[in-house]
Amino acid sequence: MKIFRSARKSFIDKGKLKKYLLYAFGEIILVMLGILLAFQVDRWNDNRINNKNALNYYQNIKNEITEDARILEGEISYNERYLKQFKTANHIISSDDRSKIDSLGGIIFSLTTYSDFDEEGNIYETMVNSGEIKLLKKREIIEYMRELQGQYNYINRMEKIHWQAIIQFAIPAMQQPLNFSTQKIVRPEMVYNYEFQNLLLSLVAIMEEKNTAYKDALSQIAQLNQILDKELKR
Repeated sequence: MKIFRSARKSFIDKGKLKKYLLYAFGEIILVMLGILLAFQVDRWNDNRINNKNALNYYQNIKNEITEDARILEGEISYNERYLKQFKTANHIISSDDRSKIDSLGGIIFSLTTYSDFDEEGNIYETMVNSGEIKLLKKREIIEYMRELQGQYNYINRMEKIHWQAIIQFAIPAMQQPLNFSTQKIVRPEMVYNYEFQNLLLSLVAIMEEKNTAYKDALSQIAQLNQILDKELKR
């Protein structure tokens, strides 16, 4: 700046107006370039911070859905175990096999058992409401998150339907024919009939739909994880 002031003073003192004007114009251009450069550096810095934040969000999303996948796999295993038992009970009732009445009593006692993923967290809506969703530059990730959250909501609805079916239909149907303390059927005629069989088949249908919903969610998580991995490696 001392050099610039000295040059400017020299041009004025010597009356070199043309050179002074050229110098002044050059100084203005230089100042403008400095300002533009400062803005560009700020933009670079903001982009660097935003990219870093986006990577942190990608990793957090990956950690959360990976844990969700682990829980879902457990719920699938749990649901399928009892689904198999209820189908066996349906076969026993259909064939009127009284020799397996003790096994049937134990299965009927398990009608109150059900899988429950119960994913109440909503990372997608949380990020939308906070405005953080704008930091996720990859539109494909946002779409997969939205679809996965919709699948979670569907699973939760199916689990509530299952629970309501247990409370409203399964437990009342079990109270008279089954001794809960011994798990023995004391009134076989109330079990070996089409009405109880219809109840079993209704629960089986709900559980099969839940199983499909669980597996669909796992598939969506796997696809989202692939995209997240690509972004994290970049």
